[in-house]
Amino acid sequence: MLAGWLVAAILVASVVVVLYQGLAIAYAIQMPRLDRPGPRVARIFPKISVVVAARNEELDLPECLDGLLRQDYPELEIVVVDGGSEDRTREVARARAPRIGLMEEPPLPAGWVGKNWACHTGAQAMDGDWLLFTDADMRYDPGAIRAAFEWAEREKADLVTLQGRVEMVGFWERMILPFHTQMVLAYFRVPRVNHDSSRAAVANGQFTLVRRSAYLSVGGHEAVRGAVLEDVRLAQQFRRAGLRLRVAWAPDLLSTRMYRDRRELFEGLLRNVHGTRFAATRQVGFLVGLIGLFWLPLVVLPLGLWYGSLPLIGMGAFLWVALFGKHVAFSAATKGSASYGLLFPASVGFYVVLVGVSLVRGLRGRPIAWKGRNYALES
Repeated sequence: MLAGWLVAAILVASVVVVLYQGLAIAYAIQMPRLDRPGPRVARIFPKISVVVAARNEELDLPECLDGLLRQDYPELEIVVVDGGSEDRTREVARARAPRIGLMEEPPLPAGWVGKNWACHTGAQAMDGDWLLFTDADMRYDPGAIRAAFEWAEREKADLVTLQGRVEMVGFWERMILPFHTQMVLAYFRVPRVNHDSSRAAVANGQFTLVRRSAYLSVGGHEAVRGAVLEDVRLAQQFRRAGLRLRVAWAPDLLSTRMYRDRRELFEGLLRNVHGTRFAATRQVGFLVGLIGLFWLPLVVLPLGLWYGSLPLIGMGAFLWVALFGKHVAFSAATKGSASYGLLFPASVGFYVVLVGVSLVRGLRGRPIAWKGRNYALES
């Protein structure tokens, strides 16, 4: 028989778990959705300069550029900034000249991350009133850019970022990415970004539209030159400067397949959880949180059955239904397969390994590897 105080402690901890699990659901419900715009009205549109940072993107770049060329936004200039590609990336861009420009990225300076240098290079060379930084693996609905601009205009925003639909093809994508979506929503408090009084700040580097004057006022990508998670750091720069940020879900306007295999998935998410600002205490806290909030709650039911504790049996059964139900719902909502939500304990295990590897690499001072380049940890 378990002591009464221990049963009470487990019940209190279980309530905390339920409240935390509800955060991701609450934030998902609060996320605004941006849909296709209505008919274009006759008016003067400011020029938007689109910077596509590309390095070895011959497979994804054609569809991205063709989608950009189909945009119904009238004042658009597009440039691909190539970061020393070793495939046919440059040929893909040249085949769409003169509507698509091509820039060769200058040699990467010390202390710069490749994508940040490409974005900085493109922004310096273009003169649009607005700048759109986008990735080469994005797929565009014809109304995407106009919808984002008109929303920015209505909201008087200085930065607008959109999250498109993530295409999940393989087993690992379908199992991991819905869980990853929950983690991002809860950790960054994403919909809180739209509250001007909030300190929450996040952007999606796949689609970030910024007012040029605001971008320059915070130092642009030069201010975040050494950051692997440059989108988050740039949003934080905007927030600290008192500028207005807006974020929305736009599954009908944008889509992407983020990772093509398990290795790419692991390296991409490792980059996200690690970054170049490594802190061992943060990673240990992350591990404890993963285990305490996602694995240990599943032990309450068998513990209650073992000791014959009706309160623990009742709470444990509720936790099983709540946790598995939540993950099934997220898998379905993100257009994966709902049944993959039943594998969420394995998704947590993937993240535990991910954070464990991050912790070991960070303690050893190993650099971050991404797109064939290594980036040292920041001091």
